[in-house]
Amino acid sequence: MRFMLLMIPAGYETAGPELDLPVDRVEAMMAYNQALQDAGVLQALEGLHPPSTGRRVSFATGKPVVTDGPFAEAKEVLGGFWIIDVASLDEATAWAARCPGSENETIEIRRIQAMEDFEPEVQAIAETFDGPGSSGWTR
Repeated sequence: MRFMLLMIPAGYETAGPELDLPVDRVEAMMAYNQALQDAGVLQALEGLHPPSTGRRVSFATGKPVVTDGPFAEAKEVLGGFWIIDVASLDEATAWAARCPGSENETIEIRRIQAMEDFEPEVQAIAETFDGPGSSGWTR
């Protein structure tokens, strides 16, 4: 089963565009990333720039509306993610608990959808797509 571990750092929703990270925190996080890699469970990981450098496209009016960051209504935003392949939610949780997160960080754990999660009719439609990410839908 593949899971996404979503890093949600408190205060990131109002952070400026600069990336000023403490070296010791980066070292600790790289050791954690290496442990995931060494265990053979890591599939991907990325950090995200603060929302102040991004945009949102909403469709509430039926047409796309673009809003530049930061987003005043945001209470929690993503700072980065890991994708891991493990046997269970409990194993994913154990890996998340090993993260050297600080007191202002939370990790949300979400299972990534797999083709076998869906009815055959949905699988047949999804299998017509042969682009990026389609391999996860056909396993």
